[in-house]
Amino acid sequence: MKQISFVIPVYRNKESLRTTHERISTAVGEELPEICFSFIFVDDGSDDGSLDELLWIRDNKPNVEVITFSRNFGQVPAMISGLRSSANTGASIMLSADLQDPVEIIIEMIKYWLSGTEIVIAHRESREDSFSSSLTSKIFYSLIKLSNPLMPSGGFDFVLVDQKPRKVLCDLNEHNRFIQGDILWLGFSTRFIPYTRLKRPHGKSQWNLFKKVKYFIDGFLSTSYISIRLMSLLGAITASAGFLYALLIIYLKLAFNISPEGLAPIMVLLLVIGGIIMLMLGIIGEYIWRIYDETRNRPLYVIKEHYRSTEEKN
Repeated sequence: MKQISFVIPVYRNKESLRTTHERISTAVGEELPEICFSFIFVDDGSDDGSLDELLWIRDNKPNVEVITFSRNFGQVPAMISGLRSSANTGASIMLSADLQDPVEIIIEMIKYWLSGTEIVIAHRESREDSFSSSLTSKIFYSLIKLSNPLMPSGGFDFVLVDQKPRKVLCDLNEHNRFIQGDILWLGFSTRFIPYTRLKRPHGKSQWNLFKKVKYFIDGFLSTSYISIRLMSLLGAITASAGFLYALLIIYLKLAFNISPEGLAPIMVLLLVIGGIIMLMLGIIGEYIWRIYDETRNRPLYVIKEHYRSTEEKN
């Protein structure tokens, strides 16, 4: 039998966990009875009782593993941990535990995989989220597309990966990872499925502005050298503008005996040039931090406990 593992990162999703498991099990069991499937829930340091819910599911349902981290390490480390633990299955499907990804798409994803597609990406064509969430997402992925043109406009984190691309993803030993860019970088045969991201039925998103900015910086810096090229271009434009301005001052002085007067032009130039320099130093600092973070060679996450699946229940 073909084997599928569902890798589900969990962070403060207590109310939706049982429903998530039930909906996926029902959909796959009814539509694709020839598929053998299992669940790997990764508790990313939740403090709302999510672990108790996960252990209940593990104790009462077949083929469920629970990995718990020592603290909150983030969604990407949780995904990588789940992928590494699902190495013995034919493919893995990563999705969130907040019930915003329609489980019906899973059937279509598996069918594409059975026909030979190695990566199936369900990307967000539209969203039922709040206006602010939709707006920040649109801005985020519009900027990411500058460095990675293959990125779907709405982004994605609902994806099926075959065992070959999964192994490569797990072998990439990097920190500050942008897993969406990693998946697109792999180059395996890929199929895209658009869908509408549903409104969150329980609780509120833990994906705050700080995490979004951090993830955007990771994505922008790790998938392309466009930021370095932009720095060079901006420096060349600024230097050229300064040179032309200097020629203008010399010309006015020699031809008309006119000299620039006042403090305002000097202050404007100092502020603009100073701001550009600080921006460039900030970008360089981000690269230096990432180099330092890699040299420390710390693990991407720390597993506190790994609860293996119990025997299959009737």
